[in-house]
Amino acid sequence: MIGTIAHSALLISVAVVALGVMLTPVAIRTDRREWLQVVYGAVYTNFMLMTIAAGSMIAALVTHDFSVSYVASVGSRTTPLLFTVISLWGALEGSILFWGWVLAMYSAAVVWLHHRRPGNLIPYAAMTLLAVSAFFAILLVGPADPFLPVFPVPLDGPGPNPLLQNHILMAVHPPLLYLGYVGMSVPFAFAMSAIISNEATSNEWAVLSRRWMLVSWGFLSAAIIAGMWWSYEVLGWGGYWAWDPVENASFLPWLTATAYLHSVMVQERRNMLRLWTLNLCVATFVLTILGTFLTRSGILSSVHAFTTGPIGYYFLGFITLVLVVTLVLVAGHSDRIRTKGRLGGAASRETVFLLNNLFLTAVMLTVLVGTLYPLIAEAIRGVKVSVGQPFFNRMAVPAMVSLIFLMGVGPALPWGSTTWADARKRLAPPAIGALIVGSVAVLAGARSIYAILAFAFIGYAAFGNLREFWIGMRARRRAHGENWIVALGRLIRGNSRRYGGYVAHIGALLVATGITASGTFRTEREATLVPGQSMTVSGKTVRLKNVWGREEPQRSVIGATLDVLRKDGSVAGTIEPRMNFYRVSDQPVPTPDVHSSITGDVYANLMAFEENGKTATVKVIVEPLIPWIWFGGLVVVIGAVIGLFQGGRRTTVPVATRTSEAPRVSPPPEPDAEPVMAST
Repeated sequence: MIGTIAHSALLISVAVVALGVMLTPVAIRTDRREWLQVVYGAVYTNFMLMTIAAGSMIAALVTHDFSVSYVASVGSRTTPLLFTVISLWGALEGSILFWGWVLAMYSAAVVWLHHRRPGNLIPYAAMTLLAVSAFFAILLVGPADPFLPVFPVPLDGPGPNPLLQNHILMAVHPPLLYLGYVGMSVPFAFAMSAIISNEATSNEWAVLSRRWMLVSWGFLSAAIIAGMWWSYEVLGWGGYWAWDPVENASFLPWLTATAYLHSVMVQERRNMLRLWTLNLCVATFVLTILGTFLTRSGILSSVHAFTTGPIGYYFLGFITLVLVVTLVLVAGHSDRIRTKGRLGGAASRETVFLLNNLFLTAVMLTVLVGTLYPLIAEAIRGVKVSVGQPFFNRMAVPAMVSLIFLMGVGPALPWGSTTWADARKRLAPPAIGALIVGSVAVLAGARSIYAILAFAFIGYAAFGNLREFWIGMRARRRAHGENWIVALGRLIRGNSRRYGGYVAHIGALLVATGITASGTFRTEREATLVPGQSMTVSGKTVRLKNVWGREEPQRSVIGATLDVLRKDGSVAGTIEPRMNFYRVSDQPVPTPDVHSSITGDVYANLMAFEENGKTATVKVIVEPLIPWIWFGGLVVVIGAVIGLFQGGRRTTVPVATRTSEAPRVSPPPEPDAEPVMAST
């Protein structure tokens, strides 16, 4: 019964979205504006139908209805309730269903928030979102149907992939990823609508799409950090980023979205880069679909990828269709869309943003080539080619280190032209931060030129961004007599977009610090211990307390308890690395454990053990400043949230140059935030 209801809802959804797509141009061309209410109703109805389908699947999973094909493939009576529910997005068909539901939710939110806006921008945006929804609805009633009946009905199922029921982050990372990925459809819809409705020459579509892109970018940033954390906490290798093709698939649209969020500010403020901004919007959406193809077509071998199936051909066809349609639309209107604004000078904020875009695009192309080249080589030549970390580190790291430096340069320079003397005056003070942090890194043992430059540029950018807060707070104190905390709060509230950008920068710098420090100063050691025996790694001592085992409904667990000791021999904390044995897997799934502090992590992984518990082989890794990555990711998201609030009037008129030591006493809000340049 559940499967029948849900499948019927999906079939009706196909008809509803098709009606909305076809009715929109007819209503506009015939000036039957009242028909647009039917289009908006189709958006709301599709959301209701997708909610019924997704809710039905959750009900089927919880009640163990193995007559539903998806439940029979991922469900199990022994799986804990939480992992039973979240297995909704744990395999191919369920993930497509969840994608369709999130897209329907975004579409309904767009219509609900903007349907009163005059003109044709919102109707055509709704039409575009319905067209994308149609593709996923067709998948759900065709090759990715999760509600196919199963006969005979099995008594039990295999349960989710062991890796997907081994950590609570399974409940966090995938939903954040979908909210980021799917949300990129909204700015794309506004971009396409702007062209179709002849509103591309106005900046209003960019204003709307910027906020939606910032929402999606914030979710995707959080998803990438959560995914890194998940890899670190679950896979047992002590790392968090391996340039895995599926990791790259999430990183690619993040790069173009970051470039877009910088480019759109130049468009709004200086009336430049409109065509480039629009192309970034399109590229971001296409890369999300490409990422979905890579993870769901089965052409990649990865711990993240789903199984093989015909669905990959559907995604290739959809990507081709999107590229053809967008190229035709953009090419046909390029002369009208192109702007005639000019850079204010080499030492200007728009020039830095342009360099930022070039470096981000270079990193994106490098990662894209490195990800797709093995697939293309195998398809054409029939040979397997491996592109690993050395390629990505050699090709992408220099540009990413440069991006860190630009995070310090951009906030210091004004919009428009300035003199070189004034530019030097603005750019010189942060050099103090570069000198201090770079010197500390060298004294700590850093020898790689990229590591030393990264630390120095982090110091430069951190000093520069924090200095912007200090200048504004000092001005408010002088003008209004406010204390430092009140001055900070009112400074951010008065220009949330600008200072939200600086907060995101600081978060990105924390992430970069954690990545650089852990990669530069990581040490590890493996040893076989008996209870009571200790081992020391880079000044950190752990002592094996005991080896233990227990039975859980869905698995057997063998673990080791280790005490982390202070220098005086007292216990600072306890860690329990484990091996989990699932009945559906021939290999144990390791679960490392971590003792964290502000200075870094003591990371332990159980490698082997004797059945009688007399010994345990443990690998201990000391990774400095790793928690800064997770905390920095949170700060980035906070900056994105702050940047959503626009405190003031937007303008495309160049602003006057202000001196760095005599800022405006109560600065009027400006659309000049730099909310999102990060290096990971």
